[in-house]
Amino acid sequence: MKLKCIAVDDEPLALKMLCSFIEQTAFLSLEGKFENAIDALAHTHKNEVDLIFLDIQMPDLSGMELARVLESNKSISSTRIIFTTAYNQFAVEGYKVDALDYLLKPFSYEEFLRAATKAYQFFENQQQAAVPETSKKDYIFLKVEYQLVKVMLRDILYLEGYKDYVKVHLVGKPSPLLSLTSLKNMEDILPETQFMRIHRSYIISLDHIDSITRNTVNIGKTTITVSDHYKENFLQFVNKWIG
Repeated sequence: MKLKCIAVDDEPLALKMLCSFIEQTAFLSLEGKFENAIDALAHTHKNEVDLIFLDIQMPDLSGMELARVLESNKSISSTRIIFTTAYNQFAVEGYKVDALDYLLKPFSYEEFLRAATKAYQFFENQQQAAVPETSKKDYIFLKVEYQLVKVMLRDILYLEGYKDYVKVHLVGKPSPLLSLTSLKNMEDILPETQFMRIHRSYIISLDHIDSITRNTVNIGKTTITVSDHYKENFLQFVNKWIG
């Protein structure tokens, strides 16, 4: 899946950099670039746009005003926004119009990629939620360094959370993948029929459990403790497992 994007900024150098960032990101497709919000709005009425990288302070029609127009127009309500601005006082207002993210100028490609990946995961989740359970994908994409890596669900043994990162332990791989995401985000993405959170720092694959006790799970040579907060749900699973 590629996200159809447009870039909107009245500063030529900022617009050029933004377009360059979009073009070097594999899961983004640059469909247009505009130096004013009025032309960008006209484009969204005639073309499908998934994501707009949008400056806020522009003449005639500001980025925030464009965002409000898009939000109120149900025919293009699927279009989402990542704001790009030099002024941090707009952050709260940006989230009021349901912006996916907010990039403060000047921003690096790494910061841009983090926001773009968040948008990709948003659309991926929406796409999966819209199809029948039997048709849902058997893989996910993880942000690993500066790329998205396709990971088959059947290969995931367990996930280990570390602040803003998650270690994903895989079948047949001596080293885990290190992904810039949160364990909560992974919990939302992974199907609950196949995965369960049993600890503040762990999500396990139910298919790869080798043995269990009331307080621990063994997956291969790894023993993971079930914390009190998740014990009730885990015991319900255990009763079904042994029943």
